[in-house]
Amino acid sequence: MKKTILFLLVLGWSLPLFAQLERKLENEDLPVDLIFHAPRHINLLTVEPLEKKSMHFAIMHTFGTLNGGIENLFGLDNGANIQFSFEFGLSEKLSLGFARSSRDKFYNLYGRYHLIQQTQNDRIPLSISLAGGAGVVSNPYQFLGPLERPDFNERLAYSAQVMLARRFSPKISFQLSPMISYFVNPLEIYQIQGDQNLYVALGMSGKIKVTDRSSLTLQYIPNLNSDLRSNFGIGWDVEAGGHVFQMYFVTSQALNEQYLLAGGNGVPGEEFRLGFNVNRIFALGQKKRSY
Repeated sequence: MKKTILFLLVLGWSLPLFAQLERKLENEDLPVDLIFHAPRHINLLTVEPLEKKSMHFAIMHTFGTLNGGIENLFGLDNGANIQFSFEFGLSEKLSLGFARSSRDKFYNLYGRYHLIQQTQNDRIPLSISLAGGAGVVSNPYQFLGPLERPDFNERLAYSAQVMLARRFSPKISFQLSPMISYFVNPLEIYQIQGDQNLYVALGMSGKIKVTDRSSLTLQYIPNLNSDLRSNFGIGWDVEAGGHVFQMYFVTSQALNEQYLLAGGNGVPGEEFRLGFNVNRIFALGQKKRSY
């Protein structure tokens, strides 16, 4: 009788332990969350997905160059290139977005599709996503005569990229983004420096987590097929009150993917520009996701 009671006691104590071990094994195959703080990292899109029926709203700014000194308030007096973007999660894998940049009054329709996500047990070592966009320059160019103004087809520009990302540790994440942009007609009146139709680049994004809610961020976008300078940025991400604030110095005033590759860049340290983004996720009809 005593042996039976002892056996039941041991069994009763061990069952919760087995259940905990089983749950732990199941959770190890879950996707790695928050490789980056937000769907955008400085200027580039990331592999960070949106939940179904959630929306990402971002306001992005880049100002004039710092070399104007205090007289121009380090570029703030020169005005900003501003982009508003809305991206909606149609499913756990697919999201569609719409953006408008003040530079050349550029409207952009874009989407992201998440092929695979890195898992916590490294069964899948990388997160891989695809992104593509189609945009149009809407500046009316009133100073040009009716016959000199570009037609609708000449105003079109496209972009595409593959995003490969990995969180190497709770503190370090890195993303590689082979990307292209294509301008149907890269006219001189557009606020770009390139004169080619096709641009190829290799975007790189890095995050080094410093505290639970802040990270040092890096961006490098070398042009591979033109003589344009490469894009470089360094910044700081902060999570606060459901928002992600991103403050950075960057060598380009461009914000959308097409102009990032063709818009031209300054020299790091000489022509840095102050920029900042405000990111917010809204959950529609479900519990809000927390960063």
